[in-house]
Amino acid sequence: MTFADPHSQTHRAQQPQQSAHEIGEAWSKMVARRRLYTGLGLVILLVAFVSSVKFADESNAGHFIERLPHLFDFVSWLVPKDWTDVWRALFDIESPSHQTGEEYNFALGRVPVWGSFYIPEYFELMIVTINIALVSTIVGVVFAMPLSFLAARNLSPSSPLRIVVKRFMEFLRAFPEIVIAGLFAAILSIGPVAAIIAVSLHTVGALGKLFYEVVENIDMKPDEGMKAVGASWAERVRFAALPQVMPNFMSYALLRLEVNVRASTIIGAVGGGGIGEELKLSISRGFGAKTVALVLLLFITIVAVDQFSAWLRRRLVGEHAFLLQH
Repeated sequence: MTFADPHSQTHRAQQPQQSAHEIGEAWSKMVARRRLYTGLGLVILLVAFVSSVKFADESNAGHFIERLPHLFDFVSWLVPKDWTDVWRALFDIESPSHQTGEEYNFALGRVPVWGSFYIPEYFELMIVTINIALVSTIVGVVFAMPLSFLAARNLSPSSPLRIVVKRFMEFLRAFPEIVIAGLFAAILSIGPVAAIIAVSLHTVGALGKLFYEVVENIDMKPDEGMKAVGASWAERVRFAALPQVMPNFMSYALLRLEVNVRASTIIGAVGGGGIGEELKLSISRGFGAKTVALVLLLFITIVAVDQFSAWLRRRLVGEHAFLLQH
């Protein structure tokens, strides 16, 4: 009969305790080190922020810090004297405060249709903005789809062509829409045409990137089968790739439509037409009721477009796929 050495048993029992203690100490040191690095990073960020604000204040002729308490003074300038004028401005109803100026001359902007029936000015401008976004999205999808198949690594006919197409789409989305719109407004004069061209070009670049990333993740077995029977490149794209990517293409296109509605509004500030141009003029002139009416209409329209787009994406892509994406 053999007897276990009590000293060896005690030694083995102490080893796990020492290991756990060492792990705890190492963990505490790592946490302390991370907290130290985080604190140092925040201090450096704060110093950089304060230094940049001081530099900007010294460079600014108006002294930013001195004027900071007056940052929201413009809000008081745009508060309507009579809140019922907001609804009158929205529907072009004559205001009791109507004077010789333009601030309360709401009925002046009516768009006559037939007899006494008219479209309120701001609704007509909102329709123009939505049309700019819709046309730009359609043009962007039409051009982005073929470019995406040329840029996809797994379907591009040649590597040099793929590189050229990718660089072309990067160039299109490199410049903000408002910059492109300002350029074309100077060439083609102020109006929706410049806005459509600007938003369309940016949409081609943005959707092209999203589309070719979808194409690069398709199942290549159908394409291999089409190759085996001697199908051309166009036939492989049409029958092997397009059915797989079309739901995602439509989902991205509808998402881009939401973005383009906002972009079309902003482009109006540089002469792109639509509701953005009227909003800029209203704010610059201090027309409180008109500004609030425009902001309210814009908010309602964007919410409606977002909800409709989400509903349509659910119907096209399917509820299950939509939940997986979100």
